[in-house]
Amino acid sequence: MAHNHSHDSKNYNFAFALGIGLNVLFSAVEAGFGIYADSLALLADAGHNLSDVLGLILAWGAALMASRAATETRTYGFRKVTIMASLASAIILILALGGIVWEALGRFMAPEPVDGLVVILVASIGVIINTVTALLFLSGQKHDLNIRGAFLHMAADAGISLGVVLAGLVIVFKGWLWIDPVISLVVVAIILVGTWSLLRDAGNLAIDAVPRGIDMAGIRSYLNGIEAVAGIHDLHVWAMSTTEVALTVHLVVEDTSGNNQLLEEVQDHLHDNFGIEHSTIQIEGLAERYNCYLDNGRC
Repeated sequence: MAHNHSHDSKNYNFAFALGIGLNVLFSAVEAGFGIYADSLALLADAGHNLSDVLGLILAWGAALMASRAATETRTYGFRKVTIMASLASAIILILALGGIVWEALGRFMAPEPVDGLVVILVASIGVIINTVTALLFLSGQKHDLNIRGAFLHMAADAGISLGVVLAGLVIVFKGWLWIDPVISLVVVAIILVGTWSLLRDAGNLAIDAVPRGIDMAGIRSYLNGIEAVAGIHDLHVWAMSTTEVALTVHLVVEDTSGNNQLLEEVQDHLHDNFGIEHSTIQIEGLAERYNCYLDNGRC
C-alpha cells in the first residue's frame, strides 16, 4: 500500500474571525436602519448577513475539526466534517434566499415608503465590508469546497448590498417603490446560481462521488498503460475532505518482484498529475488472479 500524507492547508482563522465579527456588527446596524427606513432590501440584506454568520461559523468549526488527529474509532479523523459543513452552508443560503423572495412578493402587494438616502449609505458600507471579507477567502475557494462556501456567502452579501444601493438610488431619483423588491429578486436569482453549484458539489462529495476536477478516464488510462500492469480492478476515488482526495485500486501484474518501486512510482504520479492525496494500492500476481477465478469463479 502507498500513502501520501502531505497536508498543505492554509490557516484561515483570521479570515473567519474577522468575517464573523464584521458581519455580526453590520447585521445589527443594518437591521436597525432597515426598520428606521422601512426598507425591505435593507432588512433582507441584514437577514442574509446574519445567515452568513452561521455559515462562517460552520465553515470555521469544520476547518478546525478537520485538523484534529485520527483516533481508534475515527480513523479518518474529522475531515468529512468539512463536506458536511459545505452542504449545510448551501442549504442555509437557499433558505435565506427563500425568505427574501417571500418578503419581496409581499412588498409587491403592499408597497411602503422607503428612505432612499439611508438605504444607499448603509448598503454602501455593506458592499465594502462584505467585499473585503470575501477577498480573504478568494485564494482558497478554488481548491477547498468549505472555503468556497464561505467565499460564496460573503460574495453573495456584497452582491446583495450592491443591489440595495442601486435600489436606493432609483428610489431617491425616481420614487419607484417597487424597485426595492425587484432588486431583491434579481440579486436572489444571481446568487442562486452559485449556491446551486455549491449544493450540487457538496451533495456529491457527501455520497462519496468522484470530486469535480478529477480525471477518472485519465487515471484509468494511466494505470492500464503501465508496462508492468496486465489489468486493474476495484478502482475507487472519493473525497476524504473538501481538500483531500483518496484512491484505492488493485493492480494485476505479471512479475511481483518489483512491487515497492512500482508502488512508489504510481503513488507519485497519481499525486503529481491527478491531485490524489491518499492512494492505497494492492498488487496481485497474474497467476494469483487466474487461480482466484478458477477456485471461486470471482475475486
